[in-house]
Amino acid sequence: MRIIAGKHRGRVLAEFGGKAIRPTSDRVKESLFSILSARIPSARVLDLFCGTGALGLECISRGAAEVVFNDLSRDSLAVLRKNLALLRETAAISQSDFRTCLKTAAGRFDLIFVDPPYAAEYREEALRLIAERELLRENGLVVYESEERNAPCPNGFTLCDERNYGRTVVSFYGRERE
Repeated sequence: MRIIAGKHRGRVLAEFGGKAIRPTSDRVKESLFSILSARIPSARVLDLFCGTGALGLECISRGAAEVVFNDLSRDSLAVLRKNLALLRETAAISQSDFRTCLKTAAGRFDLIFVDPPYAAEYREEALRLIAERELLRENGLVVYESEERNAPCPNGFTLCDERNYGRTVVSFYGRERE
């Protein structure tokens, strides 16, 4: 696992041992950040199921103003802290269930990464909480990674784009226009 671009380009990150975490592959990450590149500088980002922090760390490297990391796993957050120290960066870190994080998050975000374990399907619940709390800025995006193709679009959101990378499906949701 490595940083693809920005000020930390090429830096190899610490990884989580075992199969408990499924990191976003470099191929998917390269495509994803190619799509998002213009949105990242000065953005406020929430990495909701951050694991080792690969997506949020890529945003930091590319000039995001702030990244908030959240994960329930103490072990994942230990690896994240190791990666932040390796890059000499600081960030807000929350250890909570995604529901608690979304219910207590302060402010609005330009990008929200929702990358839960593939066995869990939290799309509707996570997007409902994001909409209820108005956590997404007007032109912001929720980036949802899963295995489910053509998932129904939850109320309050518009499916802006969807990309397939083998078994990985990345869906981009924007706020529904009134």
